[in-house]
Amino acid sequence: RVSMRRLLTTLLAGGVLLLGAAPAAPPDAPVSFIKADELKQLLDKGTRADIIDVRTWDAYVEMHIKGARSIPVRAVEPRAREISRTGLVVFY
Repeated sequence: RVSMRRLLTTLLAGGVLLLGAAPAAPPDAPVSFIKADELKQLLDKGTRADIIDVRTWDAYVEMHIKGARSIPVRAVEPRAREISRTGLVVFY
């Protein structure tokens, strides 16, 4: 499917950009990185995940992972109470 391939390519490209960015401060919780195909396998197996799209609203509307919700990167900290503190949380 072209749209899934395009989404996965976008996720991969975003991951590469994020890997190159230096964090402002260490995160409060352990952080690990997951590849798009690994996330897809987990979701296909029924794993529950809080998937958060940190891109702009327009990018979210154009294409996002099914079930993901939009919290633009600048709004993550003020809306942190809405994000699960347990289980799998995926930002892209």
